[in-house]
Amino acid sequence: MKTIVLAYSGGLDTSIIVPWLREHYDARVVCVAADIGQGDELEGVREKALASGAAECHIADLREEFVRDYIFPTLRAGAIYGRKYLLGTSMARPIIAKRQVEVALEIGADALAHGCTGKGNDQVRFELTYMAMAPHLPVIAPWRMWDIRSREDALAYAAEKNVPVAATTTKIYSRDRNIWHISHEGGVLEDPNSVPPKDLFMLSTDPADAPDQHEDVVIGFEKGTPVSVNGKRLGPVALLETLNKIGGRHGIGRADIVEDRLVGMKSRGVYETPGGTLLYTAHSELEQLVLDRRTLAAKDLIAPRYADLVYEGRWWTTERESYDAFVNVTQERVTGSVTIRCWKGNMTIAGRESAEALYDERFVTFGEDDVYAQSDAAGFIRLYGLSARVRALKDLEAKGVKVETKSLPAPSLEKVKA
Repeated sequence: MKTIVLAYSGGLDTSIIVPWLREHYDARVVCVAADIGQGDELEGVREKALASGAAECHIADLREEFVRDYIFPTLRAGAIYGRKYLLGTSMARPIIAKRQVEVALEIGADALAHGCTGKGNDQVRFELTYMAMAPHLPVIAPWRMWDIRSREDALAYAAEKNVPVAATTTKIYSRDRNIWHISHEGGVLEDPNSVPPKDLFMLSTDPADAPDQHEDVVIGFEKGTPVSVNGKRLGPVALLETLNKIGGRHGIGRADIVEDRLVGMKSRGVYETPGGTLLYTAHSELEQLVLDRRTLAAKDLIAPRYADLVYEGRWWTTERESYDAFVNVTQERVTGSVTIRCWKGNMTIAGRESAEALYDERFVTFGEDDVYAQSDAAGFIRLYGLSARVRALKDLEAKGVKVETKSLPAPSLEKVKA
């Protein structure tokens, strides 16, 4: 092999892969790093890659594309995996792998490589993207090949090769961060009965330390897509960053999950998704105001399927395109705003409004109204319960009970008025 393109984050796993690839394949290693909102984690990443032995390091700012084309469609679908997980890592892998493949094809690379372990979900997400976009390129996955078996082994190898890394044997969490969330795994979290240490969290205030005064945040949507915060129209990146600050300030969006990995085992992760939690709550509430019951039910059937699809790395499929087509139709009228009250890790709905609302006070009022004839309900109930009534009549007849099946006549209006 002449050139291998590596999906590079600058973390422990990918940092030690650079010298390992050069040592075992005698090839040029080109790193591809994606800025999807990791913040200062990308500082010095190019220098680190080159110092580790990489020939080049390409860095792409994919934040707006990530939010607009991956996060918002998943939000609009209402996709949540395992009842809690808002898919922060899952959504990020297809866009990173896509950019990696683009670079590989541009420079005529001979292989693709990633730093995913053989126990995790990310290896599937990366490699399904490779298959969809560069099926002719072989894939190198060192974690499935080398004799490094633990974080401790990886740290020892990094020290041997003089590769600088942030992880240590005392603070050995595996973290993944982007503009949507941060995940924490490993260390004491591997015991599902252990309480996450207070210093584990990076995006959200401990609810006990959050402000004593609540804060209301108004989120505006157009056709299911969030477009404003507190009346100010914002682009995708600025909107999510704003909500992250608000939600994080009040301890919103923490989730401690024992999840089912695609490869079959259960794992424990702690997630912080402050802005995303606000968005899911607001979007769901607006849909409840605007969509009819059967459309909501149909969407609720699609949502877990969409979540499975994203979690399992099947982003580049006709299945997702079909779900998106359905979701897009349901979102045509999901325009309006929702007010969420944040207080010490909790959220309550303080208001919702939409010109497309199906809620109409004229129909639901307990006061006098002229738009709903309550007597119509009697015929509706007779038809709605007809099958149950027929079944009951048959059961009575089988017991020899003679029954009359006539309906009671309605009283005359004169007698009712009297």
